[in-house]
Amino acid sequence: MKTFTIIFFSVLFCVAAEAQQTFPKSAKEDKDQIMGSTYWELWNPQLQLQIDENIEKHRKADGEILLKDLSPGANVKIEQTSHDFLFGSHIFNFDQLGADDLNKKYKDLYGTLFNSATIAFYWKTFEPEAGKPRYKTKDIDAPSYWNQLTEPWKEFHWRRPAPEKIIEFCEAKGIEMHGHPLIWGNTKWNHPEWVSKDPDKVDEMECLFEKRINEITTYYKDRIPSWDIVNESVDPTLGKPRYGVIPEDYTYKSFKTAEKKFPSTVTFNINDSWREVYPPFIKDLIDRGAKIDVIGLQMHIFSNEECLRIAEGENVIANGTSWQPKSVISYLEKLDKFKRPIHLSEITIPAPGKDEKAEKIQAIMAQNIYRLWFSWPSIFRITWWNVVDDCGAEGEPTTSGLFNRQMQPKPSFYALNNLVNNEWKTNITVKSDKTGKIKFRGFKGNYRITWKDKEGKTQTKEYYLNN
Repeated sequence: MKTFTIIFFSVLFCVAAEAQQTFPKSAKEDKDQIMGSTYWELWNPQLQLQIDENIEKHRKADGEILLKDLSPGANVKIEQTSHDFLFGSHIFNFDQLGADDLNKKYKDLYGTLFNSATIAFYWKTFEPEAGKPRYKTKDIDAPSYWNQLTEPWKEFHWRRPAPEKIIEFCEAKGIEMHGHPLIWGNTKWNHPEWVSKDPDKVDEMECLFEKRINEITTYYKDRIPSWDIVNESVDPTLGKPRYGVIPEDYTYKSFKTAEKKFPSTVTFNINDSWREVYPPFIKDLIDRGAKIDVIGLQMHIFSNEECLRIAEGENVIANGTSWQPKSVISYLEKLDKFKRPIHLSEITIPAPGKDEKAEKIQAIMAQNIYRLWFSWPSIFRITWWNVVDDCGAEGEPTTSGLFNRQMQPKPSFYALNNLVNNEWKTNITVKSDKTGKIKFRGFKGNYRITWKDKEGKTQTKEYYLNN
């Protein structure tokens, strides 16, 4: 049985207006032409049927249990309490939303909608002073600090809370944790000001990379079971360096250093965006013996215009990524050649505006792409990036959240919540055969089995369903 159990709830927030929950799921339902006809041609009924068949094949398993003291034909209640598949988001705005009630709604998502959380370890804000890493929470991380601010985004640690309190929160709730990132070569956004970018001191930077890996691996060991060892290190154009002053072959060196220091049980991820140069880059690292356990794949839409064009069915290359289903499938097939699980590691799907139509566009796009990803057997985790509007990094869309800034749910929240907690969750009642055996087919994960014995007493049993 899995070591964590999370009970999903079908209804997380009460909203009076039913219209906020509804959006078309096919061309036939799209009476108001929210999406273009070409979009619906791409996401046609034949594709949707294939997705359904793959979900049934890859995400479900058959269960068979023999229960004692059970009358033949008795009713047995089967309730799924947790999911093997990881539905995640980053948890960068922990206690930072400016009001206790907003913070509570945010935290309540973890253990209900999300069973996975990506925790921030960006070097620039994790170690703003040399030799003084921010492992533990201080006064500047408390809700009272953030509640008094009118412009929280101006604080150096906005979206970068100290990790210890978050780790304790995740441990208490059984949330699967993922550290992000251990090393990132971006000298502008990730490197502290005290790290020299002088080309003559690149060896010093390499030593600091190794020092950071040694310190973090020694401190956490296997407490955080999964890490992005290196983030965004592929040069988008061959021969054109992505960043400025950076150690040669630092991706490979970082993986090898981390392998020496982390316990063998820690999962090593590489993380980057969809580019043609990414698969050969991964192959080279694997061929040289880098411990790459998981392939992280980002998919971001960073502009409203791109989102609107995708909604019309155009083949837009957003941040290096095509969102047309055939292109997504083709790229996943390329990554599957490495025989590694895939983490959809950073997902940005904005509402191209704040009006009702824009928010429905976001919901429709999220609904369809999540269904495709969930149906793909090598994908085991999906991480939505910014949960709340106006809480992204500079340059990211302000409307890419599942909630607005007041933590009111958008249609995209209802889309994902319905999938995770309704369509992809098994809650059924079955009858036993004459021997007291029950059989059922359900989504993989943990279950609670409830029945009444021959004396009329209620009995329960925990059960883990997998292949």
